[in-house]
Amino acid sequence: MDSEYRIILNVGGVRHETYKHTLKKIPATRLSRLTTNLANYDPVLNEYFFDRHPGVFAQILNYYRTGKLHYPLDVCGPLFEEELKYWGLDSNECEPCCWMTLSGTRDTQDVLKTLDELDIEVDQTEGPELYKRFGWEDDYHNQSLSAWQKIKPRIWRLFDEPNSSRSAQFIAAISVFFLITAIIVFCLKTHPGLRIPELAPFGNFSRNHRSTSSRIHPAQINIDKSNSRPHPTFMYIETICNIWFTIEILARFASCPSRFDYLRAPVNIIDIVATLTFYIDLLSSMFGATADLEFFSIIRIMRLFKLTHHNSGLKILMHTFRASAKELMLLVFFLVLGVVVFASLVYYAERVESNEDNQFVSIPIGLWWAVSSSLFFSNFEIINFQIVTMTTIGYGDITPHTYLGRLIGSICALAGVLTIALPVPVIVSNFAMFYSHTQARSKMPKKRRGVLSMDQVAQHVKHAPVRNSNGPTQRKNMEHTPLVSNNHTPPHTLI
Repeated sequence: MDSEYRIILNVGGVRHETYKHTLKKIPATRLSRLTTNLANYDPVLNEYFFDRHPGVFAQILNYYRTGKLHYPLDVCGPLFEEELKYWGLDSNECEPCCWMTLSGTRDTQDVLKTLDELDIEVDQTEGPELYKRFGWEDDYHNQSLSAWQKIKPRIWRLFDEPNSSRSAQFIAAISVFFLITAIIVFCLKTHPGLRIPELAPFGNFSRNHRSTSSRIHPAQINIDKSNSRPHPTFMYIETICNIWFTIEILARFASCPSRFDYLRAPVNIIDIVATLTFYIDLLSSMFGATADLEFFSIIRIMRLFKLTHHNSGLKILMHTFRASAKELMLLVFFLVLGVVVFASLVYYAERVESNEDNQFVSIPIGLWWAVSSSLFFSNFEIINFQIVTMTTIGYGDITPHTYLGRLIGSICALAGVLTIALPVPVIVSNFAMFYSHTQARSKMPKKRRGVLSMDQVAQHVKHAPVRNSNGPTQRKNMEHTPLVSNNHTPPHTLI
């Protein structure tokens, strides 16, 4: 009989039986070091007990038998990796057929970690969690918060967490209203019909030489339509909007948990710079605005990125482009490669045959044929032709006239479709993944039951109240009481 070579493992109430030499196949693991001196060995039943997941252990034991580790599909990925870590195994030892499953699990963990970093609020931070973000958790539990420590988190939630309360939603609505109004005003004040033309200077007439006897004839007054200024009403509206933006910036800066993180955020930098440019423009208009200073007001249009603060979908979209940076760079690389190659081919193709209408006077103009949107009569015209074709725009301002050139143009258009279309599903997949996880997080319960750790359980057991046979409840010190019965063997440490 080979019973002396067999070993019984009780994992989570399920008994597994195998040979001892099977567990020795993978050295330096928990199962390869089993001895009868361990505290989890039961000499009566002649088995080792492990309070672990029995379903996962079936795959682990099969790994010892066959030398191939397969990823189970009926358990969560982090649970499987945690069990492997407990048994002293590496999750990277999975078979190639399970790499996609393992990679998908890790991608999900990365997505959840990224969503936490994006600060997309799902649960409203209240109580200890709210004051923990400010580093005042101890003061909150000790009830030693000052008046400012009580008010500061509330102000921060009003301006930074739109869904925390009705007041926060009202402030968010005001912020969005002023933001959209400022953008509309910024666009409308450039319309020629809403601007006031400047009076052009005429002759040697000036205020210093003007006398009471001087007469100005209407024919002498010229209107300079090329130079005009916005209607004063736009300045009044912008002033009101920027007063609100200033109040919002000061309130958020004064109440934020970390001022360094606040000043480091790109959206906050744009908001501060855009507000400063308005005040600079306002002061400049009092002393005569110049076109150079007015150019910097274009920064205010960047305030549109503030909408990501009020909409999680926009925030996810922005992060999708960051997460798809490799695919976008690959797209640009292949696009540039195709543009240069086909621009060179079409240039020489049009010169091989006799062609009086040859529009490809140089290779650079061919790039426009693939990407750009206007014709440059210079050395860059062939480059432009190539760009229009690869992006399938096809303006028709530059066209090949030879058969070989048209063949190259057809291949160029087909290559452009493939080059642009292939990376798009990856970007769409990233957005769908982020968005689906965000929707799933929003449906999670607001408060979940907490689970004590083993150290906390030991503390509860140590100071647990017990009842004597006489009746009164006493508190028993269980510091030296072993957790495992030692009727047969002395207590040892679990491996």
